[in-house]
Amino acid sequence: MASPPAARHARSGRGVWAGLALVAALFAAAPALAQAGPGAAGPVVHAPAGAAQGEAAGALDVYKGLPYALPPTGWRRWRPPAEAPAWKGVRDATKFGPACYQPRSKPGSSIYAGELGAMSEDCLTLNVWAPAKAQKAPVLVWIHGGALATGASSEAVYDGAKLAGQGVVVVSINYRLGVLGYLAHPGLSAESREGVSGNYGLLDQIAALRWVKTNIAAFGGDPSNVTIAGESAGGLSVMYLMAAPQARGLFAKAIAQSAYMISTPQLRASAFGDIPAETVGTYVAFKLGAKDVAALRAMNPGELTDAAAKAGYAPFGTVDGRVLPRQLVDVFDLGEQARVPILAGFNSGEIRSLRFLAPPPPADAATYTALIREKYGDLADAYLKLHPAADLAESMLTAPRDALYGWTAERLVAKQTAVGAPGFLYLFDHGYPAADAAGLHGFHASEIPYVFGTADRTPPSWPKIPATPGETGLSDAMVGYWTAFARDGAPSAAGQPAWRSYGEGRAYMAFADAPRPGAHLMPGMYELNEQVVCRRRAKGGMPWNWNFGIISPPLPAGDPRC
Repeated sequence: MASPPAARHARSGRGVWAGLALVAALFAAAPALAQAGPGAAGPVVHAPAGAAQGEAAGALDVYKGLPYALPPTGWRRWRPPAEAPAWKGVRDATKFGPACYQPRSKPGSSIYAGELGAMSEDCLTLNVWAPAKAQKAPVLVWIHGGALATGASSEAVYDGAKLAGQGVVVVSINYRLGVLGYLAHPGLSAESREGVSGNYGLLDQIAALRWVKTNIAAFGGDPSNVTIAGESAGGLSVMYLMAAPQARGLFAKAIAQSAYMISTPQLRASAFGDIPAETVGTYVAFKLGAKDVAALRAMNPGELTDAAAKAGYAPFGTVDGRVLPRQLVDVFDLGEQARVPILAGFNSGEIRSLRFLAPPPPADAATYTALIREKYGDLADAYLKLHPAADLAESMLTAPRDALYGWTAERLVAKQTAVGAPGFLYLFDHGYPAADAAGLHGFHASEIPYVFGTADRTPPSWPKIPATPGETGLSDAMVGYWTAFARDGAPSAAGQPAWRSYGEGRAYMAFADAPRPGAHLMPGMYELNEQVVCRRRAKGGMPWNWNFGIISPPLPAGDPRC
């Protein structure tokens, strides 16, 4: 499941050959597609990108595997996505495109692992679920999670049929992952007219949104009413898109589920303790035995992906001053983000399925208390009130949950409220027998099958959701809230409680056995983590990501800026 504009090729005569290669690729692109069979009876859409034949699914038309950019292969590897020419003929759009390259997980090896099918470097495709007679319908673009390293739009839990059945056009996208999607390197920066590299997966997402803006009206969608939505790394991507100048005007609303506003590596500097992205890229190339970018491009994409992951490469966006102009916290503090309505939240048991994010517990409560007082100084009492020593095992889980996901969710709705855009906060605190028995109450991503109405399409080792009226009712409510937000920027659901905006007394909605409105979620949680991050930013040289609780560096003293 969880870069620069066009490159320069004028040196040493390479521009001529690159130009010829581009012409040849454009000429070849149109015939290199699967044509719909003569006896096929599926719906046909005529879009600016070309004609495509999909499948009818009840009252929906479904189109899969539509390319939104040219394949990022060969010399296009680690370059911004290039717009594809309109294809000729009628394209067969009845099968998902291949997943982008990623380390393959054995189905059942974790609750998130499922069968992804074929992988390819030629993976920049999207899928559309549309009401058959839609006209100017709201559009929801889903960005899958997976730590920017795994996942695909073809995963069954992301099937858009239930959401589309509420009158929304649903689009799910693939984007480059791992080392192929986020590598920065001095050699790649030298190829760029703007002298930057990295962020290729983010640029793919922007290219997909441009494709949607140009083509979605043909499917019955309204290009002026697009909501971007994602969970985990998809939620991180939503924040990147809100911060990216190139994405401005391509969406009107945003949904961020379990996003994390961590410090982001800069291209060449290290202001907050992160290793510069170009330095990371140089190290990865060294570990892979590649002396230059040409050698990296010559590597098999699957072998490259696996080798980079084994070498410790972890994909992140890069603050390059162009695609991502600043740290996310700074963008939102300065009000430079897209000023759009947002729906954001997190799950009560985020870390129950991500226990590698929690440090080993100390020997006893006294040791824990002493460590927290040593690390947090004048904020130790506030920390221990939220994460008490009396419930040590639970506190080891709630601290990273709040530092990563809870703080981010409330920060998003608070910052949007501050710039005049409504924010809607939620907490998913739902359990069911199989999840609770496994110690996974409200686990990371457990809201997804409720949002999509896909409780019967989860990965093999996912705790099985029972087909009971209670589970179905909760899912129906969440589908209603999410689609209403995509429609008009205010979540509502028939027969369910009103969901007030965060600006109305710090209101939120809890999804437990049913939707339950509340106010002032987890008092003190947001304030503590905001203060911790602010002090680290003010001092510099210290990231804010996974260094919390007993593994936190000593917190800097109070600062007037905080």
